[in-house]
Amino acid sequence: MLSKQSILRLSLGLFLLGVIAVVPALAGSAVVGSVAGSMNATVGGQALLPNTTIFSGDSLQVRDGVAVVALGGASRMVFGRDTAASFLRDSNEVTVLLGRGSVSMFQDANGAPVQMKVGDVAITPVSGFKTLGEVAMLNGAVLVTAKDGMLRVAKGDGQVVNVAKGKTITVTPQAKAPQGAAGAGRCCGGGGSAAWGIAATAAGGAAAVMAGIALSRANDAKSNAADASSAAAAAAAAASAAAATASAAQSAASAAAAAANAVGCALNAQAYAAGNPSPYTPPAGMSCN
Repeated sequence: MLSKQSILRLSLGLFLLGVIAVVPALAGSAVVGSVAGSMNATVGGQALLPNTTIFSGDSLQVRDGVAVVALGGASRMVFGRDTAASFLRDSNEVTVLLGRGSVSMFQDANGAPVQMKVGDVAITPVSGFKTLGEVAMLNGAVLVTAKDGMLRVAKGDGQVVNVAKGKTITVTPQAKAPQGAAGAGRCCGGGGSAAWGIAATAAGGAAAVMAGIALSRANDAKSNAADASSAAAAAAAAASAAAATASAAQSAASAAAAAANAVGCALNAQAYAAGNPSPYTPPAGMSCN
């Protein structure tokens, strides 16, 4: 039989083993940022609330709503409707993996390093600039827009291009070249679109992408208008029913007052027959005939 001292030593050893096992798990849950605001969004299947902490490895889902995540004190990301993304953090930077949808990013000139990845495509704000950009996935292409500052777009094969303020590019899937094909694996260091495979969008292509986004937003507006119209019709029907109920109540009140007056007049008739004074006085607008 174990002594009390042996049991104490064994318990202490088990406790220390538990602490050692927990430390790596906590180390892997690095803090990415916090939620500044959200609507119809979840993380890990749980409703996303303001001030919720986002950890490395968390997955974000936005339905018909929006989510704003603060990454440190100088970076913000706004995740649009029908968006899925996950977060990774290492010692150097935060990476946002976009599965679908759209993201707007803001980073101050001195903000901590943040990058977005869509497959093998990485989008990073160029340091030294206050940057405002948008990344959207549409019909298998990735649309990258720099509204302020500059964004650097890179593919896994080393091809790189900078997107200046006011410019937009699309990144399209590129089939792998057959082994041994001429020019395979070469890169122009961010030069012309012929060697890129991530081509700058022609005016027609950009117009088509923007038209698709505009159409989606127009459909949303049409749906919202239809919902508002239905709600207005339901409110009108409810008001009409309330008016009918009020009219019926008024009729019932009038009938009750007439009945009460008839009873009072009958009492007056009985008192008159007995030679007594009238006990009932009709209200204004009524009389005993």
